[in-house]
Amino acid sequence: MLTNPDRLKLAIQKSGRLTDHSTDLLRRCGLQFSRGKDQLVGFGENMPFDLLFVRDDDIPDLVEEDVCDLGIVGLNIIEEKRLEMMSLGKTPTFSVLRSLDFGRCRLSIAVPEGFQYEGLRSLHGQRIATTYPFVLQRFLTTHAIDAQIVTLSGAVEIAPRLGRADVICDLVSTGSTLLANRLREVETVLESHAVIVQTPIALSEIKRSWVERLLLRIDGVQQVRESKYIMLHAPRSALSQIRTLLPGSESPTIIPLEGQDDRVAVHAVCKENVFWETLESLKAAGASAMLVLPVEKMLT
Repeated sequence: MLTNPDRLKLAIQKSGRLTDHSTDLLRRCGLQFSRGKDQLVGFGENMPFDLLFVRDDDIPDLVEEDVCDLGIVGLNIIEEKRLEMMSLGKTPTFSVLRSLDFGRCRLSIAVPEGFQYEGLRSLHGQRIATTYPFVLQRFLTTHAIDAQIVTLSGAVEIAPRLGRADVICDLVSTGSTLLANRLREVETVLESHAVIVQTPIALSEIKRSWVERLLLRIDGVQQVRESKYIMLHAPRSALSQIRTLLPGSESPTIIPLEGQDDRVAVHAVCKENVFWETLESLKAAGASAMLVLPVEKMLT
């Protein structure tokens, strides 16, 4: 399955917060793949893609070493690997092709309840537990903070209670884990989201063509995440006001209504969500017969 030189190898997280989002994105891009239970490889049935399900920490190395052509991974992982390689005198050569609209989180410093935090100066002399020592060290160096980094492989949030650290630096999305462990977020070290990275080795023409097609489809999928197609009837005299009320839309399509010279049909793609308040405002402006539909795909 993995020996055909014209099949693209794409690494994604085996299990975690990016797994379902990554596979959903690929399916929405038209990829059909089969994967048996507990199998680490998914075979693309209608496109020449093989999916490798691996630890997210391994994805940058697999792409850098050309074991995989592409990878979907968090920017936090990419930055940590890049800084680690640079510390060893190596220059990372993988490239980020696209930012993706999922996996948003932040690498933040959090302190226990009762910790008297008065700004970055409060971190001087503290022990900070993290799984991202290189990103954290860059942050500390940038702000001239002298602190001890305690590198852990996991369970960072309980390090203060175990006496292994004074504060922590960990990924935060909703903040519920911090609250559960009586921690308070005080500083953001890095804003993160999912990205697609590509091997530094030149791809064949066939592979390059499929990468371009995949990126085009991803752009189309991401454009319509919140987009809606709205259709309504309106008086011609209200068109200017209605255009203003349609959220994030470009020039709408105006269609005459048979036998009604003073009213038209308006069709528009709204690139933002359409809330009830928007519909109520449109109705107040004279719109009627309003219909809001989801947009599945869009190429511009």
